[in-house]
Amino acid sequence: MPTFAYVARDKTGKEVHNTADAVSQDALIEQLREQGLMTSSVQEQTSQTVVKRKSQRRLFGGKVKLRSLSIFCRQFATMINAGVSLVRCLDVLEQQTDSARLKEIIREIEAEVEGGATLSRSMAKFPRVFSNLATGLVRAGEVGGVLDETLERLAEFLENDLALRRKVKSAMTYPVLVMVVAVGIVVFLVTFILPKFMGLFLELGLTEDKFPLPTLVLMRISNFMTSKWYICTGILVGLIIATNRLKTTKTGKRYWDTLMLRVPVFGSLNHKVAVARFARTLSTLLASGVPILQAMETVAGTVDNEIISDAILLSRTSIREGDTIADPLANSRMFPPMVVQMITIGEETGQLDQMLSKVADFYEAEVDAALESLTAALEPILIVFLGVVVGFICIAMFLPLIGIISELSQ
Repeated sequence: MPTFAYVARDKTGKEVHNTADAVSQDALIEQLREQGLMTSSVQEQTSQTVVKRKSQRRLFGGKVKLRSLSIFCRQFATMINAGVSLVRCLDVLEQQTDSARLKEIIREIEAEVEGGATLSRSMAKFPRVFSNLATGLVRAGEVGGVLDETLERLAEFLENDLALRRKVKSAMTYPVLVMVVAVGIVVFLVTFILPKFMGLFLELGLTEDKFPLPTLVLMRISNFMTSKWYICTGILVGLIIATNRLKTTKTGKRYWDTLMLRVPVFGSLNHKVAVARFARTLSTLLASGVPILQAMETVAGTVDNEIISDAILLSRTSIREGDTIADPLANSRMFPPMVVQMITIGEETGQLDQMLSKVADFYEAEVDAALESLTAALEPILIVFLGVVVGFICIAMFLPLIGIISELSQ
């Protein structure tokens, strides 16, 4: 009995990579479907394919930049629309791209297509580069004979997603930079400047019991950071490792995602970003002709939040049982009433993809406004915070000196 390597997603949207024995590829797909797994790639495992897959892991171990993918899809759509053959398109795209990793992937896909495989099946062999959203849209375009339109929609989606990420990153750059500078100044003053002041005070005959309270507190912190620096480093590294490990487990990811939705100020922003991504992704899939159940499963894996993903999967179950999309989303309380009402109207009028596109436009504009307000509010707060911290350190260092000068003048 042959062995097959497969890539699938479970009911929670988690990607599963595994191997299994089956009579045929179709039999394995049916077997996995009964287990609640939706397959995206199945390939018979032989000694040659094992070597090939290992070489692919070396070549394609990381992700391709979103910008490179969006340019790839935009140029692909343009050439397909102009009537250029699929193999010729891939050959041109391989020469056009500036990403070495994507160049190798396109070359591999071209070889698969020349061998008779479909474009979507070839792309599905690289799940770390082409998501379920991308392969699903391409598959729908192949079936409907509108590959250029689905590639165009995919390019627009990737461009919108890239623009949204850039806005968030740009808005967070200044606050993060100020915090890094603040921490650097504090560490420099406490570990290098303060010890020299303390040595000067002790040489002048000022004992620790005569230090003012702010100076004494700062001195204890300085002594700990200079003599026990390895403990500080260990705590920092431990927190980073623990946070990353926490997010790799399902329970830990749920707690982390809940925290990201409830944290003050940033929680509202994260929520709006997730809703905008949900609406934009589902609208793109439905407009491209992807079946609603498959579209909901794909969307659940792209929102990058377990709490919202669970609400989407619950809605998918409701649709399978013949109910509406909107009711489970409303009961989850993860989707604002306006979103639920727009989805309800879209279901009733048969224009769900258009309504979702309007929801995405609205929430992307909301994200823009929230980022501008957040940046405007954080700037003075961080400056005041930095001034207070540095001012406290300066006062703590000069208070004993002021006391010594007062004694000498008397």
